[in-house]
Amino acid sequence: MFEGKDGENSVEDIISRYKDDVASLVPYMTWLKEHTKQQVAESYSGSDLKKSMPFPAYDSNLLSFVKQAQQTKMMNRNYTYVYTRNHIANYKDELLFINDAEITDMDDLAGILSKYILEGQTKGTVWAEGVYTGVLYQLVYKMDDLIHFWGTMSY
Repeated sequence: MFEGKDGENSVEDIISRYKDDVASLVPYMTWLKEHTKQQVAESYSGSDLKKSMPFPAYDSNLLSFVKQAQQTKMMNRNYTYVYTRNHIANYKDELLFINDAEITDMDDLAGILSKYILEGQTKGTVWAEGVYTGVLYQLVYKMDDLIHFWGTMSY
């Protein structure tokens, strides 16, 4: 399972594909952990605008995290297959999957990240839910942990 054609999907290949992108998200881990179970978006509706639709106003750290994640090569518009293949239906399933993930699951972990980042672009509550439930923190933590663990192994 580790070796594909020309080393594709080998541990070394997985680490080289994800190392820099995950490292770019690591600086947000402390903030993500501190804001688990906290609201990071407020619903804003101008008091002068009686018939306006409320929209979320996000914490600037959350917006920076999202922008950084969007710039990674981890974004996968086919993330729904990750959910179907792994029978993930809700955030509790996501957390269980993340907890049990191994280095060979990095593509699927990136799929979960993709779901939050990409869905959040059209559905206002998704980003904040990812922080509140701890899924975004656990994702970045697990990916970083796997890269560090396997990156120090000798083959």
